[in-house]
Amino acid sequence: MDFSFSEEQTLLRNTIQSFIQDNYDFDKRTEIVKSEEGMKIKNWKLFSDLGLLGLPFSEDDGGLGFGPIELMIVVEEFGKGLVVEPYIQTIVTCGGFLKRASEKQRSKYIPKIISGEDIWAFAYAEPQGRYNLNDLTTKASKEGDNYILNGYKCVVSAAPWSKKLIVSARTSGDQRDEEGISLFILDKDSSGISLRDYPTVDGSRASEIILEDVKVSSENLIGEEGKASELIEQVVDESIAAVCAEAIGAMSVLNETTVEYCKTRKQFGQPIGKFQVLQHRMVDMFMQYEQSVSMTYMVNLKLHEEYSERRKAASGAKVQICKAAKFIGQSAIQLHGGMGMTDELNVGHYFKRLSMIENLFGNIDHHLKKYASTA
Repeated sequence: MDFSFSEEQTLLRNTIQSFIQDNYDFDKRTEIVKSEEGMKIKNWKLFSDLGLLGLPFSEDDGGLGFGPIELMIVVEEFGKGLVVEPYIQTIVTCGGFLKRASEKQRSKYIPKIISGEDIWAFAYAEPQGRYNLNDLTTKASKEGDNYILNGYKCVVSAAPWSKKLIVSARTSGDQRDEEGISLFILDKDSSGISLRDYPTVDGSRASEIILEDVKVSSENLIGEEGKASELIEQVVDESIAAVCAEAIGAMSVLNETTVEYCKTRKQFGQPIGKFQVLQHRMVDMFMQYEQSVSMTYMVNLKLHEEYSERRKAASGAKVQICKAAKFIGQSAIQLHGGMGMTDELNVGHYFKRLSMIENLFGNIDHHLKKYASTA
């Protein structure tokens, strides 16, 4: 299969690379991560100016109408720079829900995302769920024209920066039923919402969210009541494809950095890169990276396929990414020796991000089971 990129796609990649070089070297990223806010609003506004926040939205909604391949290019380059601004959370995940919402909801919310005014977060995970998107104890009860939400959401990535939340809740059925799940748009500062914000190991920010008698209008319901499970699966598959792209970006930097280090680090009077056993390890790292690139391209090309094909592609890609992330990350640390664990070297920071990606939207065991169930 021809994986050549179009001239427009190549120009998009070059634009992101220029942004990373000018605004996101390792020292500047470190300053951003250590700042009180943990991200840089100026960068988010710059994403808007570059058109990146409007990439997946239709032209009718004010966007550019691009597809998953263009998103893949952007996120891969962001992975190379370890960009912490919540692009996947807001544009890919929450944007995935909003671009399938009602016309009224699209016209109300999407323009503010494209302009860089609003950041969104998806609150779906619960402690007992263990990656099962249908395992929900958060409940929404209908009262007149409103719903009352009660429950708890954990590890809500980007929530400290967000203005809006998309929350999954059960409106009917038992705890693990596929039917009876609904999606709601909430203002983060709504009465009854309390958050505990904290930094994550990879330099990002997340929140624990408690919902206590949160009142939300039925106009904030995305889609049909109780029928959100299929939509959640689809958007999560799209998000998996995006994090796979971010992962291969980070892996490519780890490979390049490790090879360069082994060319210059000397032991016993010669570069350690001349030791055959280390050459074999670097070749294995490169092979894992190349396999991950192929699987990432494959899942992004299959996002428009029917459910079983898309599901298999997403889980298959995530399994490969989990394997490669662990192997490449650990190998890079090992070949750099003790200094690979220091905060002063970028290697450890890439490893931390890859470790987070391993468990994002399901770990290797979860996706092996999902792949087997759809095979």
